[in-house]
Amino acid sequence: MDVIKVSGSSRTSAVAGAIAGVFREHKRAEVQAIGAGAVNQAVKALVLARGYLREDGYDVICAPEFADVEIEGKVRTAIKLVVELRGAAGPPPESPPELTPTENAAP
Repeated sequence: MDVIKVSGSSRTSAVAGAIAGVFREHKRAEVQAIGAGAVNQAVKALVLARGYLREDGYDVICAPEFADVEIEGKVRTAIKLVVELRGAAGPPPESPPELTPTENAAP
């Protein structure tokens, strides 16, 4: 699966279509953006793609991550947005341990 790369001049509707298409095929999509303008376009495209996919019966979520990318010999930090089916990322986190009253607890 290819990473969808977004720039500050990317058309949001085109990126949204690419996200939806990749998700329909692989049930997962990864979007990568470097810089404020690119991240802005990527997030707007994700909003559109989520609507497209909702019409197909998919409820998707997005998990942001950092990714190191080498461009022209220099390492840059990108934002990677991972699009997955809601509930498909694994088991829910453990619940916190139950609190027990102590002698110094406030009433």
